[in-house]
Amino acid sequence: MEERTVNAAKDGPADGPAREWRGWRAAAEEALYGPDGFYRRPEGPAGHFRTSVHASPLFARAVARLLCLVDEALGRPVALDFVDMAAGRGELAGGVLAALPPEVAARARVHAVEITGRPGGLDERIAWRSEPPRRITGLLFANEWLDNVPVDVAEVDGAGVPRRVLVRRDGTERLGEPLSPAEERWLARWWPLPAEPGLRAEIGLPRDTAWAAAVARVERGLAVAVDYAHSAASRPPFGTLTGFREGRETAPVPDGSCDITAHVALDACAAHGPAGARLLTQRDALRALGVSGARPPLSLASTHPGEYVRALARAGEAAELTAAGGLGGFGWLVQPVGLSGPAALPALFVDVPDHEEH
Repeated sequence: MEERTVNAAKDGPADGPAREWRGWRAAAEEALYGPDGFYRRPEGPAGHFRTSVHASPLFARAVARLLCLVDEALGRPVALDFVDMAAGRGELAGGVLAALPPEVAARARVHAVEITGRPGGLDERIAWRSEPPRRITGLLFANEWLDNVPVDVAEVDGAGVPRRVLVRRDGTERLGEPLSPAEERWLARWWPLPAEPGLRAEIGLPRDTAWAAAVARVERGLAVAVDYAHSAASRPPFGTLTGFREGRETAPVPDGSCDITAHVALDACAAHGPAGARLLTQRDALRALGVSGARPPLSLASTHPGEYVRALARAGEAAELTAAGGLGGFGWLVQPVGLSGPAALPALFVDVPDHEEH
């Protein structure tokens, strides 16, 4: 890093916008959400990476079941909100609405939150918004949203001091100025860096703020964040910043050509919301919501072969969603607001190992 810094400094900002040095947060913000940003491209996120929503309709059905549990805990309100943060092209919002029982669907107000325009063919009952409603009674669900809230990166310099990593549009990096006091405090609390040159961390403070702001809009109900995650006990020594393009992991280059993402310190986000937050894996959460990868009994193949084939396919999809080394390893941050405690949502709080860190 230091050798590249010396060389890169010779052709610094004076070479024009393409050579401008910025922190990763500002660079990724423009690359993802600017006028020509990655998330404004017509193919949408599904054209470049596969989330749980795209892996199987079982995921949307599980979220619909969770919404029904929230509905019961709220006493079946006249209007029940479902807010899909970072909705992509509305796949999850549409799947949840389709999976709801008619009585619940009749009261549901479904909101898809995304920066792009409304896609064609979306169910007309789904409201398309650039930000979540100010007052939510129901379920706010953020599937792979926080990992795309841009953050700055810190790297320890030769003197053992964490400094901001600067990047150019072509992905070249160098070390910049020292961190702000608030960033230093966040690192000290959530991602302490030993004084070893080259160690890196993503400064998750903007994600804590974004999550707290989203949860603040929930008057009564539940807020859930699902994402690639790590905890204080197992932070990666060199960070997780990476890119995705056309279904493959690639170098993070902030030119709008690829997704730029980093795993989320969900334990830090949890600490910035109301009391009662819970951290668990997607494997545990989906199993609690009835998603099982168990194979159907072989006897079904001879008595009802069609049903056996369909059940076998569902089991395969469920196994992918709950695989410990894959999608099942995602973190779930479950934040109740104005509910009567864990007993109100037994499917996510009973007979599930407690992974809470904060």
